[in-house]
Amino acid sequence: MRRIAIVTGARAEYGLLYWIIKGIHDDSELELQLIVTGMHLSPEFGLTVREIEKDGFPIAERVEMILSSDTETAIATSMGLGMIGFAKAYERLKPDILVVLGDRFEILSAVAAAVPFRIPVAHIHGGESTEGAMDEIFRHAITKMSHIHFPATKEYAKRIIQMGEDPHKVFCFGSPCMDNIYKLNLMNKKELCSALNIPEDKNLGVVTYHPVTLQKNRVGIEISELLESLMGFHDIFWIITMPNADTGGRIIIEMIEKFASENSKKVKSFASLGQLKYISLLKHSVVMVGNSSSGLIEAPSFELPVVNIGDRQHGRIRAQNVIDVPECTKNSVGDAIKKAVSKEFRGILKGMRSPYGDGPISEQILNKLKTVPDYKYPIKKRFFEV
Repeated sequence: MRRIAIVTGARAEYGLLYWIIKGIHDDSELELQLIVTGMHLSPEFGLTVREIEKDGFPIAERVEMILSSDTETAIATSMGLGMIGFAKAYERLKPDILVVLGDRFEILSAVAAAVPFRIPVAHIHGGESTEGAMDEIFRHAITKMSHIHFPATKEYAKRIIQMGEDPHKVFCFGSPCMDNIYKLNLMNKKELCSALNIPEDKNLGVVTYHPVTLQKNRVGIEISELLESLMGFHDIFWIITMPNADTGGRIIIEMIEKFASENSKKVKSFASLGQLKYISLLKHSVVMVGNSSSGLIEAPSFELPVVNIGDRQHGRIRAQNVIDVPECTKNSVGDAIKKAVSKEFRGILKGMRSPYGDGPISEQILNKLKTVPDYKYPIKKRFFEV
């Protein structure tokens, strides 16, 4: 029986991995070793490990690494704590393959700790570019420590090969997040509004804004401008989801909580919605605002206009639903929202499809994880010359 370890440290990442986790769990030829870490274990970020438990997946290991601070020192210290915790987990679990997704610092710790154990790593969503975040650096480092690659588009696959990775170990099926759109039984608007306790007779707008980690001392100014811009739209009820545990994230959380409490008739904030409610919210919203990758990946499937702020997602492939706003100011964001909700703009999005695939993507990734030949120790990687 092949032992497949999967690391998850954040709510969004878990949602993308859900169908792969379920596939491993339900397969009699595979053993799921689910390692939960990061924000999942933090009450401040919604203690989303409970959602994993509710889904019925056994948790093989919990690696504590999030500190009660988001300074540069705290993030670097968290990474060190994570490596210690992952080392202990690998020593006990002895996985045959480690599966990771994305570009967060928790994942870099997990992959770096796997190197001395000679564990082959399968990396999902490599080859992408997010120039405004330190995740850009983490992602490419993870790629070079990985052995099997599942990029979301052909362009990203080409970039991985440019980095010297073997083309025969790069498999482009699309983004597994697309499976949630087609497999989940999404809620209708009445069900969604009832579950979130928000007014049903209003247009809905979703806001997710993460700190731009390669900029210093800007986060407070930018989130203030963003929140002010929302107040000019009286027919929209805003649902704000909290940012990740990045440098500067707690400033955003404090300002959002204060803003939501002072404007409770127009705004509601959530630490975590869970995949079903979040994807259903995208389906029933008239606009998405912020700098989340879901505006580029999932939103196009719902023909949802997106106001993408700043350069956090700069370099990522996007569809025509995205309106880029380089500077986060009240007026520039407000003008972009006006354009996004206009009949003219929404009209040009009719029939659009996401550039990140349409499924079944998780099944293809799972089949490859099952059939890829066993690696012999020690694992060797050769730089592939393009």
